[in-house]
Amino acid sequence: MRVGLLRMVGTATALYGVAVTAWPALLARPSGLVDAQGRTEPATRVSLRPLGLREAASGLAMAVAPRGPALTTATALRIAADLGDAGLLGRTLPGRERRAAAVAVSVGWAALSVVGLLAPERDRSGR
Repeated sequence: MRVGLLRMVGTATALYGVAVTAWPALLARPSGLVDAQGRTEPATRVSLRPLGLREAASGLAMAVAPRGPALTTATALRIAADLGDAGLLGRTLPGRERRAAAVAVSVGWAALSVVGLLAPERDRSGR
């Protein structure tokens, strides 16, 4: 297990989640969930904020969970959420390019977490 990588993924995820909770347009715009003027509708903002909170909570869990089963569980939750996002957003976002980008980003973050779980820990010399 590469704990440092998992902590980095968790911290990045938590920060992104806080940002989306505060500014839902950070997710709405690249996802195509805006009106013709590029504005995020109130209902869309309301819908995206819980997603941001989920990102923040799962990322924080990865960032602070003790090494071992707790960190493995937090990471498994993160992987499941990312793969769920890939499946759902890959089928439902407007536009083929946006769907493909959402899948790539979601699967990419899941892959980083999988690598962090499965890669052997380096010894103290960095090998």
